[in-house]
Amino acid sequence: MTVPISILDLTPIKQGGSAAQSFRETLELARAAEALGYKRYWLVEHHNTQSVAGAATAVLMAHVAAHTKTIRVGAGGIMLPNHAPLMVAEQFGTLAALHPGRIDLGLGRGVPCDPATLQALRRMPNDASEYPRDVQELLSFFKPAPSARVHAIPGEGADVPVWLLGSSLGGAQLAASLGLPFAFASHFAPDQLDVALATYRSRFVPSAWGDRPQTMLSLTVVAADTDEDARFLFSSAQQATDAPLPPPIAGYEKTLDPQRLALIGRAFRHSVVGSPATVAKGVADFIARYRPDEVIVTAQIYDHAARLRSFEILSAASGLAASA
Repeated sequence: MTVPISILDLTPIKQGGSAAQSFRETLELARAAEALGYKRYWLVEHHNTQSVAGAATAVLMAHVAAHTKTIRVGAGGIMLPNHAPLMVAEQFGTLAALHPGRIDLGLGRGVPCDPATLQALRRMPNDASEYPRDVQELLSFFKPAPSARVHAIPGEGADVPVWLLGSSLGGAQLAASLGLPFAFASHFAPDQLDVALATYRSRFVPSAWGDRPQTMLSLTVVAADTDEDARFLFSSAQQATDAPLPPPIAGYEKTLDPQRLALIGRAFRHSVVGSPATVAKGVADFIARYRPDEVIVTAQIYDHAARLRSFEILSAASGLAASA
Protein backbone atom coordinates (compact mmCIF):
# COMPACT_ATOMS: atom_id res chain seq x y z
CA MET A 1 0.00 0.00 0.00
CA THR A 2 1.26 3.47 -0.91
CA VAL A 3 2.01 5.64 2.12
CA PRO A 4 0.07 8.91 1.85
CA ILE A 5 2.15 12.06 1.44
CA SER A 6 1.06 15.50 2.61
CA ILE A 7 2.52 19.01 2.52
CA LEU A 8 3.64 21.23 5.37
CA ASP A 9 3.73 24.80 4.08
CA LEU A 10 6.14 26.93 6.11
CA THR A 11 4.69 30.03 4.36
CA PRO A 12 8.13 31.52 3.69
CA ILE A 13 8.55 35.24 3.24
CA LYS A 14 11.33 35.65 0.69
CA GLN A 15 13.95 38.33 0.31
CA GLY A 16 12.30 41.06 -1.74
CA GLY A 17 8.88 39.51 -1.13
CA SER A 18 5.98 40.04 1.26
CA ALA A 19 3.42 38.16 3.33
CA ALA A 20 0.81 38.89 0.65
CA GLN A 21 3.01 37.21 -1.96
CA SER A 22 3.52 34.25 0.36
CA PHE A 23 -0.23 33.81 0.77
CA ARG A 24 -0.82 33.95 -2.99
CA GLU A 25 1.80 31.26 -3.49
CA THR A 26 0.36 29.19 -0.64
CA LEU A 27 -3.03 29.10 -2.33
CA GLU A 28 -1.53 28.19 -5.70
CA LEU A 29 0.50 25.41 -4.12
CA ALA A 30 -2.52 24.09 -2.19
CA ARG A 31 -4.57 23.88 -5.38
CA ALA A 32 -1.71 22.10 -7.13
CA ALA A 33 -1.33 19.71 -4.18
CA GLU A 34 -5.00 18.78 -4.45
CA ALA A 35 -4.65 17.98 -8.15
CA LEU A 36 -1.40 16.05 -7.58
CA GLY A 37 -2.84 13.63 -5.03
CA TYR A 38 -1.42 14.93 -1.76
CA LYS A 39 -3.57 14.02 1.25
CA ARG A 40 -3.28 17.07 3.51
CA TYR A 41 -2.11 20.64 3.36
CA TRP A 42 -0.93 21.88 6.75
CA LEU A 43 0.04 25.39 7.78
CA VAL A 44 2.30 26.62 10.57
CA GLU A 45 2.09 29.12 13.42
CA HIS A 46 5.03 31.44 14.08
CA HIS A 47 5.20 34.83 15.75
CA ASN A 48 7.73 37.66 15.49
CA THR A 49 9.52 35.80 12.69
CA GLN A 50 10.45 37.79 9.60
CA SER A 51 10.79 34.66 7.48
CA VAL A 52 7.32 33.20 8.13
CA ALA A 53 3.95 34.64 7.08
CA GLY A 54 1.92 32.00 8.95
CA ALA A 55 0.89 33.68 12.21
CA ALA A 56 -2.93 33.58 12.07
CA THR A 57 -3.11 29.88 11.21
CA ALA A 58 -6.87 29.34 11.42
CA VAL A 59 -7.51 32.40 9.24
CA LEU A 60 -5.16 31.15 6.54
CA MET A 61 -6.63 27.66 6.77
CA ALA A 62 -10.09 29.10 6.13
CA HIS A 63 -8.79 30.85 3.02
CA VAL A 64 -7.12 27.71 1.67
CA ALA A 65 -10.09 25.47 2.45
CA ALA A 66 -12.51 27.89 0.78
CA HIS A 67 -10.51 27.82 -2.45
CA THR A 68 -9.94 24.06 -2.63
CA LYS A 69 -12.43 21.20 -2.78
CA THR A 70 -11.16 17.89 -1.48
CA ILE A 71 -7.73 18.13 0.15
CA ARG A 72 -7.64 18.08 3.95
CA VAL A 73 -6.48 21.38 5.45
CA GLY A 74 -4.85 21.51 8.83
CA ALA A 75 -2.65 23.24 11.37
CA GLY A 76 0.85 21.96 11.70
CA GLY A 77 0.31 23.24 14.18
CA ILE A 78 -1.46 25.40 16.70
CA MET A 79 0.97 26.23 19.51
CA LEU A 80 -1.45 25.66 22.35
CA PRO A 81 0.36 27.69 25.05
CA ASN A 82 -0.40 30.77 22.90
CA HIS A 83 -4.17 30.20 23.03
CA ALA A 84 -7.10 29.48 25.31
CA PRO A 85 -8.23 25.87 24.63
CA LEU A 86 -11.85 26.98 24.37
CA MET A 87 -11.06 29.44 21.58
CA VAL A 88 -9.10 26.82 19.64
CA ALA A 89 -12.05 24.43 19.91
CA GLU A 90 -14.40 27.17 18.67
CA GLN A 91 -12.12 28.13 15.77
CA PHE A 92 -11.70 24.57 14.58
CA GLY A 93 -15.34 23.78 15.21
CA THR A 94 -16.14 26.72 12.93
CA LEU A 95 -13.73 25.48 10.26
CA ALA A 96 -15.22 21.98 10.47
CA ALA A 97 -18.75 23.35 10.12
CA LEU A 98 -17.71 25.32 7.03
CA HIS A 99 -15.69 22.47 5.49
CA PRO A 100 -17.01 19.15 6.84
CA GLY A 101 -14.59 16.23 6.82
CA ARG A 102 -11.61 18.29 5.68
CA ILE A 103 -10.14 19.95 8.80
CA ASP A 104 -7.22 18.66 10.91
CA LEU A 105 -5.84 20.08 14.15
CA GLY A 106 -2.20 19.54 14.99
CA LEU A 107 -1.22 20.72 18.48
CA GLY A 108 2.27 21.71 19.55
CA ARG A 109 4.00 23.10 22.59
CA GLY A 110 6.15 25.44 20.48
CA VAL A 111 9.70 26.62 20.85
CA PRO A 112 10.62 29.02 23.67
CA CYS A 113 9.85 32.63 22.81
CA ASP A 114 11.93 35.65 23.74
CA PRO A 115 10.56 37.70 26.66
CA ALA A 116 9.21 40.48 24.43
CA THR A 117 7.23 38.02 22.27
CA LEU A 118 5.92 36.24 25.35
CA GLN A 119 4.67 39.55 26.68
CA ALA A 120 3.08 40.49 23.35
CA LEU A 121 1.27 37.14 23.35
CA ARG A 122 0.17 37.77 26.96
CA ARG A 123 2.01 34.66 28.04
CA MET A 124 4.03 33.82 31.13
CA PRO A 125 7.42 32.05 31.04
CA ASN A 126 6.03 28.87 32.64
CA ASP A 127 2.92 28.57 30.43
CA ALA A 128 4.38 25.66 28.47
CA SER A 129 4.42 23.56 31.64
CA GLU A 130 0.60 23.55 31.51
CA TYR A 131 0.61 22.10 28.01
CA PRO A 132 -0.50 18.53 28.92
CA ARG A 133 -3.41 19.89 30.96
CA ASP A 134 -4.35 22.32 28.18
CA VAL A 135 -4.36 19.51 25.60
CA GLN A 136 -6.77 17.48 27.73
CA GLU A 137 -8.97 20.53 28.29
CA LEU A 138 -9.13 21.17 24.55
CA LEU A 139 -9.99 17.55 23.81
CA SER A 140 -12.81 17.75 26.35
CA PHE A 141 -14.40 20.66 24.47
CA PHE A 142 -14.79 18.46 21.36
CA LYS A 143 -16.70 15.79 23.31
CA PRO A 144 -20.47 16.17 23.83
CA ALA A 145 -20.94 16.84 27.54
CA PRO A 146 -24.49 17.93 28.49
CA SER A 147 -23.52 18.57 32.11
CA ALA A 148 -20.50 20.75 31.30
CA ARG A 149 -20.65 24.35 32.45
CA VAL A 150 -18.82 25.61 29.34
CA HIS A 151 -19.49 24.41 25.81
CA ALA A 152 -17.53 25.07 22.63
CA ILE A 153 -20.18 26.22 20.16
CA PRO A 154 -19.30 25.41 17.45
CA GLY A 155 -16.79 22.73 18.35
CA GLU A 156 -18.61 20.29 20.60
CA GLY A 157 -19.11 17.06 18.66
CA ALA A 158 -17.15 18.36 15.68
CA ASP A 159 -15.34 15.91 13.41
CA VAL A 160 -11.81 17.31 13.88
CA PRO A 161 -8.99 14.76 14.02
CA VAL A 162 -6.41 15.91 16.57
CA TRP A 163 -2.70 15.18 16.12
CA LEU A 164 -0.04 15.83 18.71
CA LEU A 165 3.11 17.35 17.24
CA GLY A 166 6.51 16.77 18.74
CA SER A 167 10.23 17.12 18.24
CA SER A 168 11.37 15.25 21.35
CA LEU A 169 10.73 12.26 23.56
CA GLY A 170 8.31 14.26 25.73
CA GLY A 171 5.87 14.81 22.87
CA ALA A 172 5.93 11.11 22.03
CA GLN A 173 5.19 10.16 25.62
CA LEU A 174 2.25 12.56 25.86
CA ALA A 175 0.76 11.43 22.55
CA ALA A 176 1.04 7.80 23.59
CA SER A 177 -0.56 8.37 26.99
CA LEU A 178 -3.52 10.23 25.46
CA GLY A 179 -3.96 7.78 22.56
CA LEU A 180 -3.49 10.51 19.95
CA PRO A 181 -1.91 10.33 16.50
CA PHE A 182 1.67 11.62 16.61
CA ALA A 183 3.50 13.80 14.06
CA PHE A 184 7.25 14.12 14.57
CA ALA A 185 9.17 17.13 13.24
CA SER A 186 12.06 15.15 11.78
CA HIS A 187 12.69 17.84 9.15
CA PHE A 188 14.26 20.11 11.77
CA ALA A 189 14.75 17.90 14.86
CA PRO A 190 16.23 14.60 13.66
CA ASP A 191 18.16 13.58 16.75
CA GLN A 192 15.38 11.93 18.80
CA LEU A 193 13.35 10.43 15.96
CA ASP A 194 14.25 6.80 16.61
CA VAL A 195 13.70 6.87 20.37
CA ALA A 196 10.52 8.97 20.05
CA LEU A 197 8.97 6.54 17.57
CA ALA A 198 9.89 3.50 19.65
CA THR A 199 8.48 5.10 22.79
CA TYR A 200 5.25 6.21 21.14
CA ARG A 201 4.59 2.84 19.54
CA SER A 202 5.40 0.80 22.63
CA ARG A 203 3.48 2.96 25.13
CA PHE A 204 0.40 3.82 23.06
CA VAL A 205 -2.84 3.57 25.00
CA PRO A 206 -5.97 3.10 22.81
CA SER A 207 -8.49 5.90 23.19
CA ALA A 208 -11.54 7.46 21.59
CA TRP A 209 -9.09 9.21 19.26
CA GLY A 210 -7.47 6.05 17.98
CA ASP A 211 -7.20 2.32 18.63
CA ARG A 212 -3.61 2.00 17.38
CA PRO A 213 -0.48 4.12 17.04
CA GLN A 214 -0.59 6.44 14.04
CA THR A 215 2.55 8.30 12.98
CA MET A 216 3.29 11.08 10.54
CA LEU A 217 6.92 12.04 9.89
CA SER A 218 8.09 15.26 8.29
CA LEU A 219 10.73 15.19 5.58
CA THR A 220 12.45 17.89 3.55
CA VAL A 221 12.24 17.09 -0.17
CA VAL A 222 13.70 19.25 -2.92
CA ALA A 223 13.29 17.78 -6.39
CA ALA A 224 14.40 19.04 -9.79
CA ASP A 225 15.22 17.58 -13.18
CA THR A 226 18.81 16.85 -12.13
CA ASP A 227 20.65 16.29 -8.86
CA GLU A 228 22.72 19.41 -9.53
CA ASP A 229 19.65 21.61 -10.04
CA ALA A 230 18.07 20.28 -6.85
CA ARG A 231 21.23 20.98 -4.80
CA PHE A 232 21.17 24.53 -6.14
CA LEU A 233 17.55 25.04 -5.05
CA PHE A 234 18.27 23.43 -1.67
CA SER A 235 20.90 26.07 -0.89
CA SER A 236 18.12 28.52 0.09
CA ALA A 237 17.07 26.23 2.93
CA GLN A 238 20.68 25.67 3.90
CA GLN A 239 21.17 29.43 4.26
CA ALA A 240 17.86 30.05 6.03
CA THR A 241 17.65 31.95 9.31
CA ASP A 242 14.87 33.96 10.91
CA ALA A 243 15.41 36.55 8.17
CA PRO A 244 13.49 36.36 4.87
CA LEU A 245 14.37 33.32 2.75
CA PRO A 246 17.41 34.05 0.55
CA PRO A 247 17.80 33.11 -3.11
CA PRO A 248 19.88 30.02 -3.93
CA ILE A 249 23.64 30.15 -4.48
CA ALA A 250 25.44 27.94 -6.98
CA GLY A 251 28.07 25.78 -5.29
CA TYR A 252 26.99 26.99 -1.85
CA GLU A 253 28.38 24.01 0.03
CA LYS A 254 31.84 24.67 -1.39
CA THR A 255 31.83 28.09 0.28
CA LEU A 256 31.37 26.61 3.77
CA ASP A 257 34.07 25.57 6.20
CA PRO A 258 33.95 21.87 7.14
CA GLN A 259 32.50 22.50 10.60
CA ARG A 260 29.62 24.59 9.27
CA LEU A 261 28.96 22.10 6.46
CA ALA A 262 28.81 19.23 8.96
CA LEU A 263 26.42 21.19 11.19
CA ILE A 264 24.06 21.88 8.28
CA GLY A 265 24.30 18.27 7.14
CA ARG A 266 23.31 17.05 10.60
CA ALA A 267 20.37 19.46 10.84
CA PHE A 268 19.09 18.34 7.42
CA ARG A 269 19.78 14.66 8.01
CA HIS A 270 16.23 13.77 7.01
CA SER A 271 16.24 15.42 3.60
CA VAL A 272 15.92 14.06 0.09
CA VAL A 273 17.41 16.30 -2.57
CA GLY A 274 17.81 15.38 -6.23
CA SER A 275 16.41 14.21 -9.53
CA PRO A 276 13.19 12.17 -9.89
CA ALA A 277 15.11 8.91 -9.51
CA THR A 278 17.04 10.18 -6.48
CA VAL A 279 13.85 11.42 -4.84
CA ALA A 280 11.94 8.20 -5.50
CA LYS A 281 14.68 6.13 -3.88
CA GLY A 282 15.27 8.54 -0.98
CA VAL A 283 11.61 8.76 0.02
CA ALA A 284 11.17 4.99 -0.34
CA ASP A 285 14.23 4.38 1.86
CA PHE A 286 12.94 6.79 4.51
CA ILE A 287 9.56 5.04 4.59
CA ALA A 288 11.14 1.60 4.71
CA ARG A 289 13.36 2.56 7.63
CA TYR A 290 10.83 4.35 9.85
CA ARG A 291 7.50 2.78 8.72
CA PRO A 292 5.34 5.90 9.12
CA ASP A 293 1.64 5.82 8.37
CA GLU A 294 2.11 9.08 6.50
CA VAL A 295 4.87 11.45 5.40
CA ILE A 296 4.48 15.22 5.41
CA VAL A 297 6.90 17.06 3.17
CA THR A 298 8.27 20.57 3.33
CA ALA A 299 10.42 22.47 0.83
CA GLN A 300 12.01 25.88 1.38
CA ILE A 301 12.52 26.83 -2.28
CA TYR A 302 12.97 30.46 -3.27
CA ASP A 303 11.54 30.34 -6.80
CA HIS A 304 7.81 29.62 -6.73
CA ALA A 305 7.76 27.86 -10.12
CA ALA A 306 10.62 25.62 -9.01
CA ARG A 307 8.77 24.86 -5.77
CA LEU A 308 5.65 23.82 -7.68
CA ARG A 309 7.81 21.70 -9.99
CA SER A 310 9.45 20.02 -7.00
CA PHE A 311 6.09 18.85 -5.67
CA GLU A 312 5.06 17.71 -9.16
CA ILE A 313 8.18 15.56 -9.39
CA LEU A 314 7.61 14.11 -5.92
CA SER A 315 3.99 13.27 -6.75
CA ALA A 316 5.00 11.44 -9.93
CA ALA A 317 7.94 9.69 -8.25
CA SER A 318 5.70 8.48 -5.40
CA GLY A 319 2.72 7.53 -7.57
CA LEU A 320 0.36 9.84 -5.70
CA ALA A 321 -1.98 10.77 -8.54
CA ALA A 322 -2.30 7.12 -9.58
CA SER A 323 -3.20 6.01 -6.05
CA ALA A 324 -5.53 8.91 -5.23
